Amino acid sequence: MQKKLILIIIGVGVIGASVWGYTKYKGGDAKPEVVKAVVTRGNIVEAVGATGTLEAVTTVQVGTQVSGTVQALYADFNQIVKKDQVIARLDPSLIQTQIEQQRANLVRAEADLQRLEVGLADAKVKQQRAHDLGKRGLIPATEVEAADVAVLSQDAQLRSSRAGVTQARANLNQQQVNLNHTVIRAPIDGIVISRNVDEGQTVAASMNAPVLFLLAADLTKMRVRASIDEADVGKIRPGQRVTFRVDAYPASDFEGTVVQVQLNPVVVQNVVTYATVIESPNPDLRLKPGMTATVNIEIARRDNVLRLPAGSLRFRPTADTFAALNQPVPEDLNAFGGGRGGRGGRGRGDADAAQPPAQPGAAPGTTPQGGAPAAQPQAGAPQAQRQGGGTAQGQTPQQRGGGDTAREGGEGRRGGDPNMTPEERQRRLEERMKTMTPEERTAFQERTAQRGQRGGGAGGDAPAGSARGQGAGQPAGQTARQGAQPAAPMTTGAQTIDALFAPVVSASTRGRVWMDTGTPQQPQLKALVVRTGITDGQWVELIEGELQEGQEVVTGVIV
Repeated sequence: MQKKLILIIIGVGVIGASVWGYTKYKGGDAKPEVVKAVVTRGNIVEAVGATGTLEAVTTVQVGTQVSGTVQALYADFNQIVKKDQVIARLDPSLIQTQIEQQRANLVRAEADLQRLEVGLADAKVKQQRAHDLGKRGLIPATEVEAADVAVLSQDAQLRSSRAGVTQARANLNQQQVNLNHTVIRAPIDGIVISRNVDEGQTVAASMNAPVLFLLAADLTKMRVRASIDEADVGKIRPGQRVTFRVDAYPASDFEGTVVQVQLNPVVVQNVVTYATVIESPNPDLRLKPGMTATVNIEIARRDNVLRLPAGSLRFRPTADTFAALNQPVPEDLNAFGGGRGGRGGRGRGDADAAQPPAQPGAAPGTTPQGGAPAAQPQAGAPQAQRQGGGTAQGQTPQQRGGGDTAREGGEGRRGGDPNMTPEERQRRLEERMKTMTPEERTAFQERTAQRGQRGGGAGGDAPAGSARGQGAGQPAGQTARQGAQPAAPMTTGAQTIDALFAPVVSASTRGRVWMDTGTPQQPQLKALVVRTGITDGQWVELIEGELQEGQEVVTGVIV
């Protein structure tokens, strides 16, 4: 009994020591770990991925219009053939027999025609004699009429026989053509990429012509037919640069160009895709028809720009994160949208963060905790952009919403100041358009003109004369449609619909990143408001903000 008791006491002691050690390890001196990434400078390429199949630019199916047995083949796979070169021959014996039969029918029809011509001549002689005798009263009138009917009957039979001769001659010619079709010739100069028959095989040309060969005109130019999802097809334009890979050469990148976006939708299991044709040079003949290509279509590209790690924009600290860091929770944390950055994992959130509202009573450009100023606009930036960094005390939500004007029609969409005069609205519009590229300015003017045709709502910034600009200051009862400029007609000399697509404009968004301004022993999170551009999924273009190359941003907190 004493031995059992001693063993029980020892066991309880071991369990207690283990529990105490585990508790000490988990809740002792463990410090939160802040995961950071460096702001770098480099290239960013926004691309759309898809898969497609390689094929020759021009392919011709060589078939036969007549049925028969393949007597001989004069071409094989990969053989280079010239136009009108004989590549196959069918057995002509059956057609030759039909030619003899049709020739005999033609001879018989011609003999019948000759007999009827003789009969017509005889009927005309009898008709003339009957008329002479009738004039002298030697025969009754009925016999004269019978002679006239005999001439007309012989003439009708003669015309029918002539038609029979023509038909027999046509049948003979048809069989001659069929005999010529037993010799299969190459329709173009090309390469045999497929041979579907062998010698001795019987082919039947009934409803469809059987395909004997498939010829490619030129394999130095290839085409990729890629399937683009309906969510991405709006970004595809002819002329965009394409890179793709094939499994045969996994380390090689091939280049091409988008030449066509076909408007014929393909629905497979409720997934809508559109075929996009991409042409690519193939001078070394490495690409072969039928290969599967993994395609990346370049939508936008930025070279040598500041890049934020995409994870820094997804990081959203929670109240538990600040508690673990012994840092006060910002009052506007929920307004920014809490994420999963608390205990036990890395903070993540939405990369396209909404514009953060300013803390009541805070000065423009300051952080919620009164720390260092947030991202300040660059010198000379438009007034609408300078107002986007923060709001002064007493501003209404409509006034705060008018700050972000990087997107087209910013104030009109976000509910700009209704008390703003048309002159102030026009001045802001002119300032904002100065910062746009020529392509963005053209696309913006086209869209505002199209909204004017639809009677766009008032309150937004638009060029003078457009529907949105007119609607802002019109009295009640007048519609924004008055004074609107008509949109460009669809028929502006374009030969294809591709030429009418507007250029793709990359919109910028606002977000928030966090920096660690504390020490390794005591991290301190500080928020910075930034404006971002295109992204490739790993990096995001930094357009505006206080961050510089080499600085670190927080991508997560491990507690």
